[in-house]
Amino acid sequence: MGPCLAQETGFRQGNPADHLPDYIKRVSGFGERPDWSHDGKRILFVDKPMGEVYELELKTGIINPKTRHFNHHGFTRAMYLSNGDILLSGPVAAFDPTDREQREQARDLCWLSVLDRNGKQKPVPLGIICAEGPAVSRNKLKIGWAERNRQRPELGAGQAQLFTADLTYNNDMPQISNKKMVFDSKQLAFPLGNSSLETQNLVPPHDDLMTFSVYQINDSHNTDTYVINTKTGEFRNMTNSADYYDEPEGIFPDGSFTCVEHGSSLKSAWPLIDLYKLKLDGSGEMQRLTYFTEYDGYKDSQGVVSDDGRFLCFQIGKRGDEAGVGYGFFIMDLEAAEPHLEAFQSYDSP
Repeated sequence: MGPCLAQETGFRQGNPADHLPDYIKRVSGFGERPDWSHDGKRILFVDKPMGEVYELELKTGIINPKTRHFNHHGFTRAMYLSNGDILLSGPVAAFDPTDREQREQARDLCWLSVLDRNGKQKPVPLGIICAEGPAVSRNKLKIGWAERNRQRPELGAGQAQLFTADLTYNNDMPQISNKKMVFDSKQLAFPLGNSSLETQNLVPPHDDLMTFSVYQINDSHNTDTYVINTKTGEFRNMTNSADYYDEPEGIFPDGSFTCVEHGSSLKSAWPLIDLYKLKLDGSGEMQRLTYFTEYDGYKDSQGVVSDDGRFLCFQIGKRGDEAGVGYGFFIMDLEAAEPHLEAFQSYDSP
């Protein structure tokens, strides 16, 4: 792209990974959907959709496989539980990974299981089918998840339900207890598109609140971030932004903020997005953290925050990719970045 074209399109030249500020560094050239270890020393990730799970040691750069000691059909998510075990989500039946329709069907039919922290046993199935990503407490053995009509056709088109449950161990074998439906999409006063709902995080420190996405509101391009009190059932729209895509991602450890993937949805329900820090006080105010969309065809996503609140890990993506696809990770020093960040502002609809 020449200087004139760059000026005309409004995009910067090149790849954002080659133009990083001092407070962001690249730590991996491949992989997607990162998750922090509780001590902040490792990153857990999958190498591709329905792929293997790996763990990156940040100090040494060594990458260790976590799921190559047993046969499986790949995983879409891998997340640390509060005790160090790993919650996995993936299909349990064979499919053709070169066929997009079969990949999408496999992604819709993912089941949760628990892999022991030492990685020597096969994962233990929990008997839970999960739409997209589960919510995992960083403080206690508690999870949340969504079930959509594509997992349970009896719900009806565009419908979904949210659940929570505790994890208990019997002779070192994990199982669920206290399963509870905490939200039904029929409680919303408007219809949803096919993507409907997805859980994201249980909100620390008490984990009674849970963030979740509401996609394609009123069958439109709009996506908003919601929070529900899983004890009382009260829920609230935290972004209420009619012309924007606002999907929650990693929660901050004090529970006052969450990352969101934010971008204009005027032209598309699935725009290129950057990461923002959203206040969870209902004001809708957020602060921009990344600027990868300033480079033509690029985005960044899947932001997760370390338990000490100091660092943000996120991935790079490209226009036209399937949801969640990434090409490696970056770590942002949030403390060092603060003097360079813009002020909080609101994108709420009037």
